[in-house]
Amino acid sequence: MDRSLLPSDEVEAVARRFDVLGVPARLRLLSALHAKGEQTVGALVEATGFRQSNVSKHLGRLTEEGLLVRRREGVHVYYTLDDPTLGALCMLVSRRLRDEAER
Repeated sequence: MDRSLLPSDEVEAVARRFDVLGVPARLRLLSALHAKGEQTVGALVEATGFRQSNVSKHLGRLTEEGLLVRRREGVHVYYTLDDPTLGALCMLVSRRLRDEAER
């Protein structure tokens, strides 16, 4: 019986996903989108306090990885979460870290 954590043909993709999620600024952006839903770059700059150039760079990477979708309306670009597993994944990791800290 194979008890591998991941199928060998999925290891690279999973590692890439964790690499993208391993940047605190990106997690803050994802958290802001999770809390308020679809938002513009300007709203995310205001919510996070990051410079617009940093927000745009991170949103681009998150979109490339398939975690966000964007839509243009006039001069504004709106971003929305596009991975329903993100909330559960972050909660699992957060809960585990709290449990470890309490020990």
